[in-house]
Amino acid sequence: MPLYLLSQAKVRKLDQTNFRSEKELQTLVETNLPLLFGARFVATEFLTGAKHAGRIDTLALDENDNPMIIEYKVIESSDLINQSLFYLSWLDDHRGEFELTARKKLGDKIEFDWDKIRVICIAPGFKKYDMHAVGMMGANIELWQFQLHEEDIFDIDKVFPRSDRDYETGLTASNGKNPIMIAAGRKAAETRRTATYTFVEHLKGKDQTIMEIVTALREYTLALAETIEEAPKKLYIAYKVSQNFVCMEVQKRKVYLFLKLNPSEVGKLPIHFRDVSNIGHYGTGDIECTISSLEQIDEAKLWIKKAFDSVAG
Repeated sequence: MPLYLLSQAKVRKLDQTNFRSEKELQTLVETNLPLLFGARFVATEFLTGAKHAGRIDTLALDENDNPMIIEYKVIESSDLINQSLFYLSWLDDHRGEFELTARKKLGDKIEFDWDKIRVICIAPGFKKYDMHAVGMMGANIELWQFQLHEEDIFDIDKVFPRSDRDYETGLTASNGKNPIMIAAGRKAAETRRTATYTFVEHLKGKDQTIMEIVTALREYTLALAETIEEAPKKLYIAYKVSQNFVCMEVQKRKVYLFLKLNPSEVGKLPIHFRDVSNIGHYGTGDIECTISSLEQIDEAKLWIKKAFDSVAG
């Protein structure tokens, strides 16, 4: 998509340029990891040892404590995906080495969630065959496309969403059974086998009102954009694009939303909202919204959209 510079009611098309080297792109991303991906920098040009004889461009830890690999190309190249898969296999087999490196950089108190290692490939474009291959592989690979324009305009977007969103719409199937609980049975074996968490687990033991609230908010959030991912954790469910924009904590009688918004920029908060920037809580986000009735759903949706716009632009 072309970009135009607006000045005194006139527009000028900005020419597209490119980085002089992959290292220049890499340095830019590493310097801005918190803003671009909600992540913490761990290491650059990380050597994988004599056996694998590789060098991982960037290692990081995201805000959900998932390890991250980031690889870069300043031209289209299928080697980027093959190379990333190679490093994904290495990292999964060398978790202890990553944890040791991360603790040296970030401190001993950090935690790690190995449910999903994030592999981010950044390039100016991807061939349709590469995107199809990533979809078929089912690995945790994210393809991100960048554009660099004159006037130092940098744009980066996710061009291929991970296909791990398997959710039902509505609470009642045609046979009268609850599809969410049907899904629980289908996913139980997988959950035990992989030791990962699912959306369904957060609904267990909750009454009908809470289930309706959670389902309505979930469907609304995921419908905001195709690139939104759902990341269920043990104590909360994160919804993210490049980074989390809302986290949902499901309790027996209420639902907490933690919205990634700056409390100082949103003005007076409504009832049932509060500033938690200095209060410990699960998930990420500085504004807490408490929902205990169906009537509060519409207001919560407006704030979810605000948080999404704040992160996704």
